[in-house]
Amino acid sequence: MKLRIFFLFLAVTTVSLAATQSRRPNIIFILADDLGYGELSCYGQRRYETPNIDRLAREGLRFTDHYAGAPVCAPSRNALMTGQHAGHLTVRNNLAFGREDGGRVPLKPTDVTIAERLRTAGYVTALIGKWGLGEEGSGAEPWRKGWDEFYGFINQQHAHNQFPEFLYRNADKEALVPNYAHVERVFANDRFTDEALQFVERKAGGEQPFFLYLAYTTPHAMLKCPPDSLAEAKRRCPELAAPDAPPKALAFAAMMLRLDRDVGSVLEKLKALGLEENTLVLFSSDNGAHIEDGKPQAYFQGSGALRGVKRDVYEGGVRVPLIARWPGKIAAGGTTAHVSAFWDFAATALEVADVKSAELPLEGISYAPTLFGRSEHQREHEALYWEFLVGGKTRQAIRLGDWKGVRMAPTLPLELYDLSTDLGEQHDVAAAQADVVKRMTELLRTMRTDDPKFPLE
Repeated sequence: MKLRIFFLFLAVTTVSLAATQSRRPNIIFILADDLGYGELSCYGQRRYETPNIDRLAREGLRFTDHYAGAPVCAPSRNALMTGQHAGHLTVRNNLAFGREDGGRVPLKPTDVTIAERLRTAGYVTALIGKWGLGEEGSGAEPWRKGWDEFYGFINQQHAHNQFPEFLYRNADKEALVPNYAHVERVFANDRFTDEALQFVERKAGGEQPFFLYLAYTTPHAMLKCPPDSLAEAKRRCPELAAPDAPPKALAFAAMMLRLDRDVGSVLEKLKALGLEENTLVLFSSDNGAHIEDGKPQAYFQGSGALRGVKRDVYEGGVRVPLIARWPGKIAAGGTTAHVSAFWDFAATALEVADVKSAELPLEGISYAPTLFGRSEHQREHEALYWEFLVGGKTRQAIRLGDWKGVRMAPTLPLELYDLSTDLGEQHDVAAAQADVVKRMTELLRTMRTDDPKFPLE
């Protein structure tokens, strides 16, 4: 009798644990590549529309003051994955020393990713798209950094090719034979969308929650897109194909329309599988708008009212869209000016998943209270910090409340802007704010650790 009671207790406990685990939300983070603050219609774009991403905003919460981890790809993704800011990242630039001869720096064995922590807590994890934080043989490949499933680009240079001849499936190269001999038939991001939809469908009926990091390579240059999206862009935005339109305008809009279509496919899959109410979806970009491959930045006003683009530490290089949707949990149609950054994501994901973590040395602050309308419980950053070595000079920036400080080299004076009245950073008021300049100068010193691979010079 006692044995029967024991097994009954064990069965009930097992069911209870499974039910508790199944109630944990799925998390999907969709990351665009080089998408500027003003390149979504819900953030002010007028040359084309992004209806599916706009729908995400209508049904969720749109952040106005959200920041990437850096003004370029690799360090920004380092911040997203590990919850640390630019002054303490292992990867602070796409290349060490900010030069072509510097080589790529991988994550360290001691760098614990949010994927590792969620997987330990029972999540199934998948990275589909671009990694860029550890080359093959570095010890920091995706399958060594917490991802149960990986499909995509390991090397960020390889990811510049929108029609590659192969992609990685975990540690194996998977040939895209139709693209051999530079024939452009298989668009990498189409493969990412297909893989993402298949992953969600496979995991929909399981007991484990999932974390999907869907890291597209659109609208990064090269500005090439399949013919059907070019035709769609021409139909929806005929002025972009007019003789007086910039040469690459149509191609860029086509990439944006295809990205928007792909986001819509993910949303529709969640709806079809009945997963909407148990899935937090976030959408963002890894840095500001690029101006590569002939992209007409001024024509699209890709940074909106912000100054600067990719590689700048002005707002246009680091302020990015963030949209969060979770029906029934996040109120629809809201906008927040809560100041947040990529290094807040890990803390947010852990709170949303109800996971305690001592493994992640988090410097971020969870924005879950803002997501759920509990702003009275939302902690705020004292300051946000960025640095970026380019052209032999380290650019640094800091946000302190509404004050934004920019220093274009350690030997140059600090520029100071009041974002509450000067969002475009046009009027340097440093001369009139000696106390703020002094405080910021001290923070520029204390919010970073020295790293010989990324010297302050």
